[in-house]
Amino acid sequence: MQTLAQLKKGELTGTTHLQLAESLTQFPREIFTLADTLEVLDLSNNQLTELPADLSRLSKLRILFCSNNQFTRLPDGLGVCESLEMVGFKHNQINEVPDTSLPENLRWLILTDNCIKTLPESLGDLERLQKLALSGNQLTHLPNAIARCKNLELLRIASNQLAEFPYLLFSLPRLAWLAFANNPFCDARDEHTEFKTLKSSQFEWQEVLGQGASGVISRAINLVPSESLASEVAIKVFKGEVTSDGSPEDELDACLSAGEHPNLVTPLAKIFDNSMSALVMSLIPSNYSNLGQPPSLETCTRDTFTQGQSFSIEQIQNILNQVDSVMAHLKSKRISHGDLYAHNMLLHPDGHLLFGDFGAASKYDCLPIYQQHGIQRIEQRAMTHFIEDMLGLCIEDDKQTDTYYDLKRRMFNIR
Repeated sequence: MQTLAQLKKGELTGTTHLQLAESLTQFPREIFTLADTLEVLDLSNNQLTELPADLSRLSKLRILFCSNNQFTRLPDGLGVCESLEMVGFKHNQINEVPDTSLPENLRWLILTDNCIKTLPESLGDLERLQKLALSGNQLTHLPNAIARCKNLELLRIASNQLAEFPYLLFSLPRLAWLAFANNPFCDARDEHTEFKTLKSSQFEWQEVLGQGASGVISRAINLVPSESLASEVAIKVFKGEVTSDGSPEDELDACLSAGEHPNLVTPLAKIFDNSMSALVMSLIPSNYSNLGQPPSLETCTRDTFTQGQSFSIEQIQNILNQVDSVMAHLKSKRISHGDLYAHNMLLHPDGHLLFGDFGAASKYDCLPIYQQHGIQRIEQRAMTHFIEDMLGLCIEDDKQTDTYYDLKRRMFNIR
């Protein structure tokens, strides 16, 4: 992270990425000295309420983050910033999104955890929009113009005030990753009395194994081991904040509703005490590794993979068979995972796969049958992308096999 003092001294001349977090209440005009080079500007974690009307002077600016500030209105000046492709205003107090605030070349818009009740019809003019995060607002409906966002692939509308499922979403030809839990049209969360509720004092926390937007996973020692609960477990403590995917409470509900499957991390119990909400799970052996990496700013909605990563067509078929089995299981439970990605999967050297992260999951048993089928088609599109990603990792010698071509045909048949 850089400092405002460095900027004022001219020490940041030529920089392409600027991050300032110093409780700023005003936009530092010195930023314009970087107009010829600046591509990424991160002003998150300040106290800003507005941006300058001439922000478009930053002619190369592609990415703007202003999360955790005090904006009540998405700034009008954004709309004339022709180079902007990604805008993030998570966790502000925004209650107004003017027509003039949406850059026409926008690919990725994050407005999570604000106070937005309506969106402008000009949203439909964003022909390049691929990713839209709206969870944790007060939306009662989506604009009809969203049907024109033909390139929209990922949408998060969980934890809003939508009285009915937005049927217009079924007309979006590329929508593949959708989260919609915790809206008035959804059923109430289950109590899951089939799982024991335990005290945190029963466990001795050890090292952190991983963390994400919704919580922190740690290894823990169970001080009261039993037949149903091993001496070593993993515990995910939820942060309690609305994430881009939705509410941690809905993640817990979906994970427990999914229950057991050979390719899912096994949920064992719940923890609710001392204002803590947590999930006790089976401990995953350390020799499992991530199948993929999250999307980058460039790939937007598509996973990334480590350089040189490859699989034989037999390994790919084995991975796909396991994912098919998980998705069939979730379909039988009427659960949409909403985040079918390789980066949410762990792979063992022997080929066994574990699928996790229910942060974007939504239960849809309460919806009419035709809407259930529409949601299932959206999940199938995500599977299409996953197949494509896996085939992209296929070793060259196996790209002429019958199995490879069968999977290619399956991919296009789903589309």
